[in-house]
Amino acid sequence: MSLFDEDLFLKGLEQRKATLGAEYVEQNLAAADDFTRPFQQAMTAWCWGFGWGDEVIDAKTRSMMNLAMIGALGKMQEWETHCRGARRNGVTQEELRAIIHVIGIYCGVPQALECFRAARKVLDAE
Repeated sequence: MSLFDEDLFLKGLEQRKATLGAEYVEQNLAAADDFTRPFQQAMTAWCWGFGWGDEVIDAKTRSMMNLAMIGALGKMQEWETHCRGARRNGVTQEELRAIIHVIGIYCGVPQALECFRAARKVLDAE
């Protein structure tokens, strides 16, 4: 029995590329080896195919939710990656600021400052 669902993976791959950019996703998949490939495949199928694969919540809103949750976790490399994706999904600079304000209120000023630093890098690169 295989846990790999090709259809869910392909659906997730399409959504992952649409949000994070095809080049970024293809680099991650190409860098995967026998040790990390199963996780890359499962994460693509589960997170992007299952989690993002329906039309109940639009991609922009999902990106905003992700920024709030990843910001709360303090995972700044992922936050920066998802900040780029959020911009691709239509999140404005003003909306980014508002998300960071909420992170600051619920997670603390130091975490908001980290998010502002990461957002600045993303915005400056546009």
